Amino acid sequence: MRIAVRWAVPLLVAGLWELAARRTQDVFFPPPSATVKRMYELWFSGPFVLTPDAVDNLLPSLGRMAAGLAVATLAGVGLGLALGRSARLMDYLDPLLQFARAIPPPTLVPVFIVLMHLGSAMQIVSIAVSAVWPILLNTADGARTVDPVQIATARVFRIGPADRLRRIILPSSLPKIFAGLRLSLSLALILMVFSELLPGAADGIGFQLTDAQSRSDLPTVWSAIVLLGVLGYLLNTLLLVVERRALRRHRTGGL
Repeated sequence: MRIAVRWAVPLLVAGLWELAARRTQDVFFPPPSATVKRMYELWFSGPFVLTPDAVDNLLPSLGRMAAGLAVATLAGVGLGLALGRSARLMDYLDPLLQFARAIPPPTLVPVFIVLMHLGSAMQIVSIAVSAVWPILLNTADGARTVDPVQIATARVFRIGPADRLRRIILPSSLPKIFAGLRLSLSLALILMVFSELLPGAADGIGFQLTDAQSRSDLPTVWSAIVLLGVLGYLLNTLLLVVERRALRRHRTGGL
């Protein structure tokens, strides 16, 4: 019942769009059924589900996004824990961090192109640099708010810094870390597409979107847009599942 209620509004909107599109016959707004059919033909009608087109474009995009987000997570969590546990260091660096965070991520892409030239390495770096800030700042906030009684108790029992980090600081920071990850996931998806829209890109969902637009292939344009929305929804849902399991293990003493 809960699932039916959740999907009632999207299905209603899709149904109304289908009826309106079939009635108006507007080439710029094809019916959802045509978009779904085009998505199937382009990417999911291969002998092993994925078509060669999907292997050449979807998988490289997801690979670059995953690599950039992984780099951002490692750097953000590591630096965030260090900053969160050092009030002095945080006071010194906070203005610089806030300034860097305020720069719109797409504006940095031309800088990376000049430094690294267009390619997978540049795209991964641009995703990582843009996605690192929510993780870093949320992790620092989580590490800064760890219960001081727990830290004092650990010192009394002579628990070393490494064990304190693993057993107290990191688990207590997990809710904030996952909050930052959800924000970074959206940024990584945006930067993944943006870096593939640039002239000179050779593959990816963004490249396919630009190529379809240049050929006035509206069904493919809408298919790419819908695919990006579906990917964002599925990745966010997967992250929420991981978050719930990780926090449940933490609360029951599994970490």
